[in-house]
Amino acid sequence: MRPQIFPAATVAPAAGAARLTSWGVLMAISLCHMVNDVMQSMLAAIYPLLQVEFSLSYTQIGVMTLAFQVTASLLQPLIGMATDRHPQPRSLPFGMMSTLTGVLMLGLADSYGWLLAGAMLIGIGSAVFHPESSRVARLASGGRFGTAQSLFQLGGNGGQAMGPLLAAFIVVPLGRPAVAWFAVAAALGVAILWRVGSWAEDRRRASAATPDRTLRLPRAVVIRAIAVLAVLVFTKNIYTASISSYFTFFTIDKFGLTTQGAQIMLFLFLLGMAAGVMLGGVIGDRVGPLTVIWVSILGVLPLTLALPHVGLVPTGVLAVAIGVILASAFPAIVVFAQELVPGRTGMIAGLFFGFSFGMGGISAAALGVLADAQGIRSVFLLCSVLPVLGLLTILLPRRALA
Repeated sequence: MRPQIFPAATVAPAAGAARLTSWGVLMAISLCHMVNDVMQSMLAAIYPLLQVEFSLSYTQIGVMTLAFQVTASLLQPLIGMATDRHPQPRSLPFGMMSTLTGVLMLGLADSYGWLLAGAMLIGIGSAVFHPESSRVARLASGGRFGTAQSLFQLGGNGGQAMGPLLAAFIVVPLGRPAVAWFAVAAALGVAILWRVGSWAEDRRRASAATPDRTLRLPRAVVIRAIAVLAVLVFTKNIYTASISSYFTFFTIDKFGLTTQGAQIMLFLFLLGMAAGVMLGGVIGDRVGPLTVIWVSILGVLPLTLALPHVGLVPTGVLAVAIGVILASAFPAIVVFAQELVPGRTGMIAGLFFGFSFGMGGISAAALGVLADAQGIRSVFLLCSVLPVLGLLTILLPRRALA
């Protein structure tokens, strides 16, 4: 008998079920998510270097973010819907290969056009990775859906937090070509995802059950709820895009920080997000995802309103706190949406990882135009009021798991 590559471990607390949580698979997919998102955050973290080397405007920087996020946005929901019908876990390493190629192009590009191409290839890699890896995480959850989703996303947020630090202490001293060396990590991700894909394919073939795709609530209620959740994620992603793309410039402009100092400030926000995304799923498994959504979306509003008006040290503290509270909503939103639409794990992952992030990319481009016209501080004054849209949570059904 063929040995199991990633053995299962702890029994999940699912009512009346003897399902197992495959922690090895969850850790592997989380690690690869970290690799994937290190590459993504590296793009934003080296914007100051690219701006100097290629004489880029804020608008051109916004278009680069757009090139990455819209590429992922257009493909992810389509890939998710296709793989819901025909799961393709063995496609995971090929997505990472696209990311690897994009990273090499960013490090070796000699024109703005090649930078855009590299950003788009990273977007394609993300489009392939997220829907299928989210399905694998749910498959390995053993019923701990929130915890599994948080652990999966923790890798991504950890990667986003590491990107600015790696840029500050490796790319800035050694120059932009050092970005190409991170392709080694992507190659490691390819190898790991090949094994994860094999595990998932074996698990899929061993299960003879057809996924239950029966809606548990009226279709109109489900559509309204998905639309509200999409708006909440969209709002979160606009704010996150403003931080990821322009927070370094904001702190340089307001406090006179060096590029390295500004990247450390960005790291604080992304570190907070890494902590928040883990807390959101674990707590959501205990108190329910809807409670987490309410606390996260509205709880962050006083902090975002204060951020543009405080000094350097409070800015760092608020950056961490905003990251924790804002990020805690995302795993809860994804789990809530997956329970609303059973059997559509890939489509939901594609929608929320892809379409909503892509809309955040469009917003990043628009914010770049605003920064060029009215200054970088105006971006954060505008974005500080966005969490008020969290009031739309009142339109969500009280029971998604009926």
